[in-house]
Amino acid sequence: MLHTITIIGLGAMGILFGDAAVKHLGPDRVRFLADGDRLDRYRKEGAFCNGEKCDFRFSDGTDGPAELLVFAVKSPDLADAMALAAPVVDENTVMISLLNGVTSEEILEQTFGGDKVLYTVTQGMDAVRVGHSLTYHTPGQMFLGVPQEDYFDRGDKLDAALDLLTRAGLPFVREADILHRMWCKFMLNVGVNQVCMAYETNYGGVQQPGELRDLMIAAMDEARKVGACQGVLVTQKDRAEYLAVMDALHPDGIPSMRQDGLARRRTEVDLFAGAVLELAARYGMQAPVNRMLYEKIKAMETSW
Repeated sequence: MLHTITIIGLGAMGILFGDAAVKHLGPDRVRFLADGDRLDRYRKEGAFCNGEKCDFRFSDGTDGPAELLVFAVKSPDLADAMALAAPVVDENTVMISLLNGVTSEEILEQTFGGDKVLYTVTQGMDAVRVGHSLTYHTPGQMFLGVPQEDYFDRGDKLDAALDLLTRAGLPFVREADILHRMWCKFMLNVGVNQVCMAYETNYGGVQQPGELRDLMIAAMDEARKVGACQGVLVTQKDRAEYLAVMDALHPDGIPSMRQDGLARRRTEVDLFAGAVLELAARYGMQAPVNRMLYEKIKAMETSW
């Protein structure tokens, strides 16, 4: 049985996840891992969720190993997060990644061993973060599972993690085909996040028929094609369903990559277009829309 949660990352997902967990488990069973100046800053400034200060406990890890270890950073920070986590990982640690994309689980498996990693995707939240202050109306939910061909026999660990998440009051679905779910979310992010970022618009800018919506769908279709080459079939029906979810969002809202752009933070373009382009090259395919978005967003980052 798992009893405690260790979180790395004080961004939108870390604050949302941690605030719910602390309210149900208490601050003694939830900690945020950090070191050096960042640890001092976290302890001094804290975090806020919907206007209330969070009762978070910050640790350098010397108070014991991690049981459920949650990676809640952006993709450019994953390598540093893994280095920070290494001293608190032992043979009993179970870990999940709240990162976007379809690559972080494989990276964690290569670093810590496949037997420790559960597959996770989040969707449906409408969180907006400014600094360490988070505002949201809909918390969304997590989908957790393991690949259908699970060579590491992680079923018991998945059961234990889901039991802890239940006690922590965190909404989740046990997903039978987690890879399909992850690729559906990836497809949507490749389209909506990147087009809103590259053309500095909100959801409303891609919810109406026109050039930007067509561009978004074209980027999504390139992601679907490389996914098929990876053995994950995301259909046109899936695309229509995920577009409907996006179309139901408030038109003034903005996705996470656009939030990063406004804050002049590094974006996840390498996680989205970068991953599509890498897979396209591997399979001898072209992905011109994602190539254009990648170059446009990289140029924007360089100008900051």
